[in-house]
Amino acid sequence: MKRITARPESPHQAVLLRLLRERARSRAELGDVVELSRSKLNLELDRLIELRLAEQAGLAASRGGRRSGLVRLAANMRFAGVDIGATSVDVAVTDGELGILGRASEPCDVRDGPVTVLDRAAEMLAKLRGQGLFTQLHGVGVGIPGPVSFREGVPVAPPIMPGWDRYPVRETLGQELGCPVVVDNDVNIMALGELHAGLAKQVDDFLFVKIGTGIGCGIVVDGKIYRGVSGSAGDIGHIRVDDMGPTCACGNVGCLEAYFGGAALAREAMAVADRSPYLGERLRRTGTLTGEDVAAAAELGDAEAVRLIRDGGRRVGLVLAGLVSFFNPGLVIVAGGVARLGHVLLAEIRSVVYRRSLPLATGNLPIVLSELGDSAGVIGAARLGSDHVFSAP
Repeated sequence: MKRITARPESPHQAVLLRLLRERARSRAELGDVVELSRSKLNLELDRLIELRLAEQAGLAASRGGRRSGLVRLAANMRFAGVDIGATSVDVAVTDGELGILGRASEPCDVRDGPVTVLDRAAEMLAKLRGQGLFTQLHGVGVGIPGPVSFREGVPVAPPIMPGWDRYPVRETLGQELGCPVVVDNDVNIMALGELHAGLAKQVDDFLFVKIGTGIGCGIVVDGKIYRGVSGSAGDIGHIRVDDMGPTCACGNVGCLEAYFGGAALAREAMAVADRSPYLGERLRRTGTLTGEDVAAAAELGDAEAVRLIRDGGRRVGLVLAGLVSFFNPGLVIVAGGVARLGHVLLAEIRSVVYRRSLPLATGNLPIVLSELGDSAGVIGAARLGSDHVFSAP
C-alpha cells in the first residue's frame, strides 16, 4: 500500500486536530480554546486543510455578527483498531472522530504465534477494505494481552504468548498496512476506549481493571495513560496475594491472576462441580467448565458458583483497595470476560474497597462495570493510532 505521511507540522496543529476529533467546530470556537491570535489560528487551520487532514464544513450558527466557518476532520480520514485477545481478534475501522464504520471479530488463539495472528488481523482489515470502508488508513492501534515495550512496539516476555517475545509487531503491521502503527497492552487500549467514549469521558484520573484470561489495570492520569518507565505499569494480575498459592502462568506462586483469571475460575469450578447441581450437570454434558458456566450457575442461585465469585471479588478488592489508597482515583471501571459475572462480583469488590480504603479516598468513588463491553478495545486502539498521528513531530 502507498504509505500515508501527512502529519501535523506544529504543536498547535496537533492540538487543533485533537479538538476536531471530538466534533466539528467553528473557527471562532477553536479560537476560544487555543491561545493563538486570529490570524495565526486561521493560518494553522488553512495548513491542515492543505495537508488534507481537515476540511471546511459550511458556516456555524451566528454568535452575533458575521458567521464563522466550520472546520472538521477530513471526511476520508480512517483509523483502525486491532484488539488481540487470548482467544480472539477484534478489528474495527473508524472515521476521524473514531465512530465505528465497520467491525469484524474471529476466534484466534494467541498461542498460534505472531505470524498467524497478525496475518489474520491484516486479512480481516482487508475484508473491511473490500467493503468500501476505506482506501487507505491514516493510523492503526494494536492491543495485545501481555507486557509491551511501548517505545519499541514489541511484546516483552508475555506469559501466555509463546513465540511473541520481542516480535516486531509495529514494524510488521506498519509495512503490511502502509501507515503508522502503535502497539500497547490490551488493558491500556480499553482504558483509552473508556476515556474517549465510555463512562470515563469526563474523568481525568481513573483505574480501568480488566478481569479476563488475565488481570490487568489501565492507569489514567490527567487524561493520559500512565505506562511507567518501561511500559509495565498496571500489571496487577501478578501481585502476590498468597505466598502458598497456586503457580501462575508467569512462573511465580500466589498471583492474583492465578486465583481469579479465566483459567483459574474454570479450575476452581471443576473442583466444586460435585457440590453444584448446575456445574456438575454442565461438566457431565460438555466435559469442561468455563467462567461463563460459573456466571450462568450464579444467576440460578447456585451457592458454590456465588461463593467462587465472591472469593475472587474479595481478592481483587484487596488489591484494588491498596491501589485506591495509593492513587486516589476519581473512578474505577471493571471490565473483561470474567467481569461479566456481573453485580455479585461488583458488590464484593465494592464492599472490600470501601471497607479497606480510607474514607477520604472512597467517599466519592464510583466503582462500576464498563458499559462499552467488547467495543472498548477497538475504540481505544483506534484512539491510540489517532493520538500518534495527531501529535507534533
